[in-house]
Amino acid sequence: MKITDITLDRLRLELSPPFHAAWDPVPRRHFDATIVRVHTDEGVTGIGSGDSMDGFDAFRHLFVGEDPLDITRHVRAIETANFHGGYYWPLEVALWDIIGKVAGLPVSALFGNVARKVPAYASSGELKSPQERVATALRVREAGFRAMKIRIDRDRADEGIAAVRAVRAELGPEFKIMVDLNQSWRMAGDTAPSADLATTRRTVARLAELDVFWVEEPLPYADVDGFKQLRAENPGLRIAAGEMHHSATELLRYLEQDALDVYQMDVVLAVGMHRARTIAEVAHLKHRQFTPHSWTNGIGVLANLHVAAGVGGGPYFEFPYDPPGWTPERRDFMLAEPVAVDANGDLEVPWKPGLGIELDEEAIARWRIG
Repeated sequence: MKITDITLDRLRLELSPPFHAAWDPVPRRHFDATIVRVHTDEGVTGIGSGDSMDGFDAFRHLFVGEDPLDITRHVRAIETANFHGGYYWPLEVALWDIIGKVAGLPVSALFGNVARKVPAYASSGELKSPQERVATALRVREAGFRAMKIRIDRDRADEGIAAVRAVRAELGPEFKIMVDLNQSWRMAGDTAPSADLATTRRTVARLAELDVFWVEEPLPYADVDGFKQLRAENPGLRIAAGEMHHSATELLRYLEQDALDVYQMDVVLAVGMHRARTIAEVAHLKHRQFTPHSWTNGIGVLANLHVAAGVGGGPYFEFPYDPPGWTPERRDFMLAEPVAVDANGDLEVPWKPGLGIELDEEAIARWRIG
């Protein structure tokens, strides 16, 4: 089998009303997605998505003509291309989709097949008042979720903590609450400083009193000692990070220094599926957890789900969901059906060869911009 071509469909869904992402100072008036298709001489086509694939045309020749099943070779080639261009992990997703289709198995089975489904947590995306967040939390619980993540603005910590306190009071001690401080990385052009370590220590300590399950990305990635200090000071909660950490070796250093409880590298944005699996296995050997970030689109959700279910990630899987601003219908506009949780809040692995992606070709034609 040989790769005959790699094609990209660039899509843009207009958002009205706009989505006010907590980590982005600019309201999002559109949602972009790039669909990667790897074509082969045997008629098997792999599909991937996630990062934008900007600049990939200069590297297409590294893969066309090669056997798509030579996955380790391709991962190494993607890493060399990443150094000189963007982050091309959606290509690896499409290659794994081919491998699963050729094997006649879901990719999760190839990655270990630990679980057929995983409990999901509703991952909020917007900053909301305590009253609005309680209303959303009630909708989340009604949808079947047993856990949710709340965003907190470093400059409005009191309001964010009040939202957590209100949700805890309304939904009780059995409902799990995670908190994301979004301090580890920045959107392009956002030069605002992170909260200093002393301020973050106070914030995390206050959240610990509310029985928060984990605090996510409380510090910049470079502050490994700060992560370790937060863990040592707050034994009753977990510290999570790594969603956009592009260096597999740095993530291994985190593991060597025991900096985190939960490792969250996104397989379509950070280090890819193959490397994420390796780091997740090491984390498990060290009695630490892996539960990937999945804030892209439904294809990215499925790619992360297959790796998480394959290696036994958890205890919860991130499901971007914050109605009405962010819904599965917006997130998965390129799919025939949005990825959805069941009535118990679990996300089931599609038991089909490959990743189980079913595109909506009419939607792709409608929203294609390049």
